[in-house]
Amino acid sequence: MAKSSDPESIHLEPKGTLFSQVSHTQIRSFHAVASAAGFTAASKILNVGQPTITGQVRSLEEFFGVELFHRRGRRVELTESGRDLYAVTQRMEILEKEAQEVLQTAGGFQSGRLRIGAVGPYHVTEMLAVFHQRFPHLEITVKVRNSEEILQNLLNFEVDVAVLSQTENDSRIIEIPFCREPLVVFVHSRHPWAERETIRIEELEGQEVILREPGSTTRRAFKQALKQNRVTIRPIMEIGSREAVWMAFEKVM
Repeated sequence: MAKSSDPESIHLEPKGTLFSQVSHTQIRSFHAVASAAGFTAASKILNVGQPTITGQVRSLEEFFGVELFHRRGRRVELTESGRDLYAVTQRMEILEKEAQEVLQTAGGFQSGRLRIGAVGPYHVTEMLAVFHQRFPHLEITVKVRNSEEILQNLLNFEVDVAVLSQTENDSRIIEIPFCREPLVVFVHSRHPWAERETIRIEELEGQEVILREPGSTTRRAFKQALKQNRVTIRPIMEIGSREAVWMAFEKVM
């Protein structure tokens, strides 16, 4: 008990949680007796001597000043307080089993869900085919967005893994390089460059270009390359996916 500076007010200090006052063994012993309707049967279930079970339950009753069982010879019946507590320990038993299942399966990827964010389906589809062969019981979901959105999803724990073309230096992220891809330009089959294998970035000066949307790392890398080489293009459209960019060539370029 602790007194405040006001002599007329008194504050009681909390006694703590249930498990700081009684042991898990006492709760477990009570649950076994309640389930088996007897101390002898409970001792067999827990593989513990009957006097130990009896002592655990008696300690629990004495600590809280309640009677949990009506003793009737070798059989026992729950009191009203005992029934209330048994309803709680039944839920505790279910949660304990669920916790064991989580711990048993987590390390082996035997069950669960993996949420992946990706900037496009190409590389992630290849990865998932291999991953699924190794861990066939995992449920996998894929969200396809631009890099900026996927990065925010990762930082907000909305996806577990992100497959990005480029990231900023961020101490919150662990990066594992997967591959390197060149920055390429697509042209229509009737374009003068269609038969060429390569072009110089300086040749893009003044060209009409369909760009990816803001937030795309493809766009960011392209813009950086243009700036470094002092090349100015003529953007005519912004599109939110590379697949849609390909389709736009047939209609626009």
